Amino acid sequence: MELECSVKISNKYGLHARASTRLAEVAKRFQSSIRLSRVGANEDVDAKSILGILTLGAEKGQTLRIRASGEDAKQAVDALLEVVRQNFGEE
Repeated sequence: MELECSVKISNKYGLHARASTRLAEVAKRFQSSIRLSRVGANEDVDAKSILGILTLGAEKGQTLRIRASGEDAKQAVDALLEVVRQNFGEE
């Protein structure tokens, strides 16, 4: 199964170190391959890599694309969407 969705980053500092760590920790719980990218950018990164996520340089107001492929893709996408919507547990 392959899924893709987009979500706007609304936390104050965007994908900084703590937020990137939180995303990667959640992504690592799933078997699926999960890729992240900024909408409008050519680069995508492994959602299980903190450094990869940091290289996106995604800031508040930008839209993040989440793509997951595998048996638990839906659960992975849902979990990552929830993390972003809850401002990475920061606010």
